[in-house]
Amino acid sequence: MMSIRLPKVPASEITPRDLYLNRRQIIGGMVAGAATLSGIGGAAAAQLATQKSPFSTSEPMSKKKDVTGYNNFYEFGTDKSDPAANAGSLTTQPWTVKVDGLVDRPGSYQLEDFIKPFALEERIYRMRCVEGWSMVIPWNGFQLSEVLKQAQPQSGAKFVAFETLVRPEEMPGQKGFLQALDWPYREGLRLDEAMHPLTILAVGIYGETLPNQNGAPLRLVVPWKYGFKGIKSIVRISLVDKQPATSWQMQNAGEYGFYSNVNPAVDHPRWSQATERRIGEGGVFAKRRDTLPFNGYGEQVAGLYSGMDLKANF
Repeated sequence: MMSIRLPKVPASEITPRDLYLNRRQIIGGMVAGAATLSGIGGAAAAQLATQKSPFSTSEPMSKKKDVTGYNNFYEFGTDKSDPAANAGSLTTQPWTVKVDGLVDRPGSYQLEDFIKPFALEERIYRMRCVEGWSMVIPWNGFQLSEVLKQAQPQSGAKFVAFETLVRPEEMPGQKGFLQALDWPYREGLRLDEAMHPLTILAVGIYGETLPNQNGAPLRLVVPWKYGFKGIKSIVRISLVDKQPATSWQMQNAGEYGFYSNVNPAVDHPRWSQATERRIGEGGVFAKRRDTLPFNGYGEQVAGLYSGMDLKANF
């Protein structure tokens, strides 16, 4: 056996044990964000180290049990309780995200590599569903604009299209004769909407990795739009020159427009959008609150739609 001779280190250069341990704790805290990324999609209890975002609302957060137990995710069923009951079948590791289309740097990335360049933030956002219920959710994620800048959009890129996973053996809502939608689930944003600093890709909630029923391991969050714009379990992001088809618009264009901005002045054909019910505030008989234009984010985003007829472009 080969013997290795170690250099002799003077006692004066040996770090005292207590300082060494303290240094390890400091370094551990600095790299916690990167270290936990490898667990995204696997270890649901992993803590996401994030910095607080100035974009967060100061409103009280909704209870975690409500946020994780009352969902729309038709890939796992059409009832609000179906995703929590059925999404445990989804395998989220390994996970590949493809970035393509009108970009100079297309690529296909493992989730850990896709996320690694970006600093995670906690963003506490008001979220509003087209059906009239709302929540306040602490998301952990990063700005979509950072992904797009890295991909280097070409001059012809005007929109961003998204697709979700198709895996009917794990997503029961994607199989059978009574499927609610044509899969994959598709969504899209105008490029300037996608580049807005409020638009994020989320990988966690409440400082933990994103539960399957909330769109693990990667989902879109656009807080001034109705919730169905927030596509879940994303596997593809494409930059395109024409407005992409979106799932609910394909299903019923008269009820679900491309823009889907929260607008109390534009009713859904089957119900009013003037008021909303905050989940956790007294159940179905809770006093309803007035719906805010752009879900309360008008000061930040109204300029994106200057000169547009928001009743026609609903």
